[in-house]
Amino acid sequence: MKTTIVIACLFLNYVVTLAQSVPVGNPQGRSLGTQTVRGTILDASSKTPVIGAAVQIVGSNPLTGTVTDTDGRFRLANVSVGRTRLKITALGYEEIVLGEVIVNAGKEVVLDLTMTESVLSLDEAIVSHKRSEDHTVANNEMATVSARPFNASETIRYAGSLGDPSRMAANFAGVSGANDTRNDIIVRGNSPASLLWRLDGVNIPNPNHFGALGTSGGPVSILNANLLAKSDFLTGAFPAEYANALGSVFDLKLRKGNDEKHEFWGQLGFNGLEAGAEGPYSKNSKASYLVDYRYSFFGLLENVGFEVAGTPYYQDLTFKTDIPVGKKGQLTAWALGGRSKVTFLGKDIDTDKPDAYGNENENIRANFRNGAAALSYEHRFTDRTYGKLTFSGSQTDQNNEVDTVIYRSGKEIEAEILSAKIDYMQRKFSVNTFLSHKFNARDRVSAGVIMDFIRYDLGNRELYPLDIIRRDSKGETMFTQVFGQWKHRFNERLTLNTGLTFQNLQLNASRALEPRLGLSYQLRGASLNVAYGLHSMMQPMLTYFYQTEQVDGSYALTNKELGFTRSHHVVVGYDRMLAENLRLKIETYYQWLFNAPVERAPSYYSALTEGADFGPENKGNLVNEGTGRNYGLELTLEKYFSDNYYFLITASLFDSKYKGSDGIERNTPFNNRYVVNTLAGKEFKLGKRGNVLTISWKLTVSGGKYVIPINTAASAEENRQVDDYDQAFAEQQDAYFRTDLKIGYKINQRRLTHELALDLQNFTNNKNIFQQAYNARTNRVGTAYQQGFLPIPFYRLTF
Repeated sequence: MKTTIVIACLFLNYVVTLAQSVPVGNPQGRSLGTQTVRGTILDASSKTPVIGAAVQIVGSNPLTGTVTDTDGRFRLANVSVGRTRLKITALGYEEIVLGEVIVNAGKEVVLDLTMTESVLSLDEAIVSHKRSEDHTVANNEMATVSARPFNASETIRYAGSLGDPSRMAANFAGVSGANDTRNDIIVRGNSPASLLWRLDGVNIPNPNHFGALGTSGGPVSILNANLLAKSDFLTGAFPAEYANALGSVFDLKLRKGNDEKHEFWGQLGFNGLEAGAEGPYSKNSKASYLVDYRYSFFGLLENVGFEVAGTPYYQDLTFKTDIPVGKKGQLTAWALGGRSKVTFLGKDIDTDKPDAYGNENENIRANFRNGAAALSYEHRFTDRTYGKLTFSGSQTDQNNEVDTVIYRSGKEIEAEILSAKIDYMQRKFSVNTFLSHKFNARDRVSAGVIMDFIRYDLGNRELYPLDIIRRDSKGETMFTQVFGQWKHRFNERLTLNTGLTFQNLQLNASRALEPRLGLSYQLRGASLNVAYGLHSMMQPMLTYFYQTEQVDGSYALTNKELGFTRSHHVVVGYDRMLAENLRLKIETYYQWLFNAPVERAPSYYSALTEGADFGPENKGNLVNEGTGRNYGLELTLEKYFSDNYYFLITASLFDSKYKGSDGIERNTPFNNRYVVNTLAGKEFKLGKRGNVLTISWKLTVSGGKYVIPINTAASAEENRQVDDYDQAFAEQQDAYFRTDLKIGYKINQRRLTHELALDLQNFTNNKNIFQQAYNARTNRVGTAYQQGFLPIPFYRLTF
């Protein structure tokens, strides 16, 4: 904590020095900073170039604009730095207005946009466009409700987000992220383990450092906001192409590298020290590359002798290349991967209170490696049909060792005994095929097949005080998804999205057929939306291969025949533009979950409670007989950036319950009951060079999570923590409260941009409960609190 404050103070001194060294006015009459804005416009359904589309800078005097060429490309030179508003129109297409294009001196703006064909013929009424603001419309045209697009600028801009898509999404309606130690997100009361991660059409493993197998989050994201294009976050009743998920979907896109100019950046922040580059391979080619490398900042400090107990080491690399193949083909390859490790020694733990990561009686050494890579080819067969073939692979490795620490007296160590080992590997090779055909402006169909070939090597053994083999399995299986989708626009007001997906898990012949249906009706300046989906999700591999000891001393895989956990999801929504940049969105939903794994003998446990801890629980003798229900109401009031400010207010009221095999309805650990987020930001232009001072603020209030209480009397008698499972999730922690403040300053020089910020996290230093634990040495229950006040500096240089 003290180290971080010292670093923040040094950083502030650097900011002041740099700001003073750069003139904020234009005393010598030099030209104002300018940059190029260019991009490509394609038909949303067929991916064909939109030729002759007019691209104009709104409010420019004289009017500045251009039109797209035969490849759908456009270029606007000498655009002043700052925020620019673009309007794009084309005959037979719905208009696009981009209200928040950020132009910096150090980097070109390259936009990849799509336009939706109008269903009205020229002799009919004027089109009431539904894609008028690009940030209100998801990339996926089949999404009817509960889809929120986001840009990389939001991930970086929001206070407390730290450039992490998960932490950014925690501000959206229906989402709770009230855990400062990790970026797990809870969507509508569902376990964070029910999230599907997708990157450029490929289902990927947990993309987080220190992310245990079977979980979906971690303390630090591998994903890099500098490399993301416009992406989607979906929270329910999602289209048929998304399978093997119950709660939510992150459908992320990597942007293309600049295919005309080499550009570079360096950055220092919470996610580490990083450097990146992008550009064309040659002047005569439109092939481009994009690469970025990061290393943990505190790991660097320790390498130069500045030691901190429990220092996290991590590094990650992301690479992408796009290569045009003729006039109708595109070859794309990308890869991302990360390594992370951390050690917590019992002797370093503060014995006066529980710790968020370890305890005084254990040494924990954790090592993680995960990554994914893909090679895809997209081809436009005709002006109405395109297809994509992708080969991909991913791997997750987790290696943990735990020592039991025995003390003589005080903190004098008598022995450190290896007590547990984890050695997990899960590898996946996938083939994805996708085909889309647009019959006309009203009808579009798409279909695809995803085949995942999964290999696993799972070893988990407890060595002390008893030798117990939890997992010892090696093998392979296959998971297959086949889906078809149809979008029909009856007229300019009524749209139908429907689809069907089929899943099959070879391991135990589990199968599921899932219908999806959505209807959207456009009113004047508003829309009514309703959607239904049946969703299914396989269990984590660790669950299938948990070994249960039998009476004769042998082990059996009692969970291997588990089927999918399933749910019905219904969502009704109302969406209205109250003003040009002010949007109101209300959604209500009901989710019925069934076939959840529970213990065969009566107990509180259900797989629907997984994700409340750092890793999955060890449970055997499970059967698909558990149920659950989530329902709630969500409100979003969002003012998009205009007139130099923005705000986002979201409120969620919900209830999340489940039943274990004992038949008792209980709260899930994710049943916070309510979540309220308020975000606001303001920009102040300084001088004539486009320099900008930014202030952003965030406030989060939510109900406390439900926990299993500690039986203090039994704990004292047995000299170890004993939980009161009869009262599982009946005790609620205090409400969560946190407010963050971010102050930033952007300095535009000729072909160079400095961005500096200080993120004051939890600046009121409110003590939010993380967990409670029993200490056998002191015979008392202590409380560990989440992150206190933490100033985090940020600096980025682009040129």
